[in-house]
Amino acid sequence: MKLFKSLFCLVALLGLLVVLTGCPKSAIKAEPKGMVYFTYFDTVSYIYCYSDVSDEDFGKKCGEVSDILGEYHKLFDIYYEHSGVTNLKTLNLNAGGEPMKVDSKLVDFLLYAKELYMATDGEMNIMMGSVLRLWHDAREGGTSIPSEEALKEAALHTDISCLEIDVENQTVRISDPEASIDVGALGKGYATEKAAKHLESIGAESYVLNIGGNIRIVGTKPDGSGWKTGIKNPADPSTYSKYLTLSNISCVTSGNYERYYTVDGVRYHHIIDKDTLMPSTHFASVSIITSDSGLADALSTALFSMSYEDGIKIVEKIGGIEVIWITPDGEIYTTNGIAQLETVG
Repeated sequence: MKLFKSLFCLVALLGLLVVLTGCPKSAIKAEPKGMVYFTYFDTVSYIYCYSDVSDEDFGKKCGEVSDILGEYHKLFDIYYEHSGVTNLKTLNLNAGGEPMKVDSKLVDFLLYAKELYMATDGEMNIMMGSVLRLWHDAREGGTSIPSEEALKEAALHTDISCLEIDVENQTVRISDPEASIDVGALGKGYATEKAAKHLESIGAESYVLNIGGNIRIVGTKPDGSGWKTGIKNPADPSTYSKYLTLSNISCVTSGNYERYYTVDGVRYHHIIDKDTLMPSTHFASVSIITSDSGLADALSTALFSMSYEDGIKIVEKIGGIEVIWITPDGEIYTTNGIAQLETVG
């Protein structure tokens, strides 16, 4: 029995976080099909397909994607425990205790997170939980920001070396009792990539996953072309700064307009700079286009909190990544490959 609410609908009716325009009806074998889910990763998720498949086949594939997303949602949950699952909430509660046996999928994910920590020079750090929790609680309250003293104290407990992973015994331990894991910068994209890889493995074509704004395209349209994707204008998110044509790739944007609150007339967004412990001010949005949705998710956050010069170094070191940076003043910087992806609105 499914634990998550879903709704079957035509994709044309879906309110998407980015614009995905299909080709004319004459070029599509069938009306696009869409499914929407409401509870994965505390956001709204869409699965839609433009290939000529039956409702039964589409529903089956959506069910398989739903199962994958649901499994990772439970594993990565830092707010609730789930029966029969040792998840991140369980690990955080056990911080300072003995190693805990966990699912191999969680071990693989945490190892990948450590690799990304090294690749991003520490900017993508899932052990920032103690700091991010202060900002989360303040945002929920909506009337104040965390004190400098509290933030500095919390930052003493963000060393990734306190995350101890025993691959042979499949156990995990957080050695610092005040430390905690937060995978908001990576978990959703990682799960999206796992779902997309499953669709690819069973030969699915012309699918687009929009998991809370994390876009992962499987294949192309039936005519072999790509989808037009709009990159929002941070100054006016009802408009778009650029349009790209994408296929068989992921596109993830982190922006200061997505989640924020206001205190004494100052707006505080949710992307926290590890150096200042405050919302990052380098950019208004950063969009990553690359083959892996997990990597795109992580880099969209990491590069948001880095200077353009430092971000370019990371991009060149990793390779296979295109980026769009938009500054608070509206200036736009891009990697060279964006020009080949750009299209008219």
